[in-house]
Amino acid sequence: MNSRDNGLWKQYWREQRSDLNQQGVNPLLAHWWPSLHLAKGSRILVPLCGKSQDMLWLVNRGYRVIGIELSALAVRTFFDENDLGATKRNQGRLTRWGHGNLTILCGDVFSVTAADLGPIDAVYDHAALTAFPPDLRRPYVAHLCTITPQAQQFLVLTIEDAAPDDAPERIRLVAREIHALYADRFTIELAEVQDIPPEDPDLQEAPSTPLYRKVYRLTALDRSTAT
Repeated sequence: MNSRDNGLWKQYWREQRSDLNQQGVNPLLAHWWPSLHLAKGSRILVPLCGKSQDMLWLVNRGYRVIGIELSALAVRTFFDENDLGATKRNQGRLTRWGHGNLTILCGDVFSVTAADLGPIDAVYDHAALTAFPPDLRRPYVAHLCTITPQAQQFLVLTIEDAAPDDAPERIRLVAREIHALYADRFTIELAEVQDIPPEDPDLQEAPSTPLYRKVYRLTALDRSTAT
């Protein structure tokens, strides 16, 4: 399966859209990642990674990181801007870039297989889920779980808007969509909710409805007791 929005995503990178260029390390990652208690050397998947500095933050703390990114421009720029001499080779429908404990697979996330990745211990999803249109989110989550069968923990950062029928207190709970997508595989903990002000520099334009950043910690359910 290929995302129908692949061409648009590549165009955004060619146009250097500011909302794709996170400045520095995400403070929510720095705050919440230690709470996962992952051993150094664990293999971390970062889907739709772009040229995020979060990957280097993880590598510098002793983790092995594998990103997935559609845009070759984003991947090449990431290695150039960080003065990282990268190896590069074709891997089926993907291109594998690497430097030390950092690997980025360039290609459609739906083309990546479990064999391409190897064993993954945890997934860091920084708004990759909410970058997809709603009808592609379930296929994305199903595919992500298929290619990371050993992953016990996900740290999922989302950008969510308030549904028209949501009471204010509903916003401070696990989103219905997150529950629908993940509850059959994971326990879900909503760790933090932040209001996003209309003047937030990450936004291309002022939102028409309130927006929120949320941090979810997901822990895989124990399937060994399933009947």
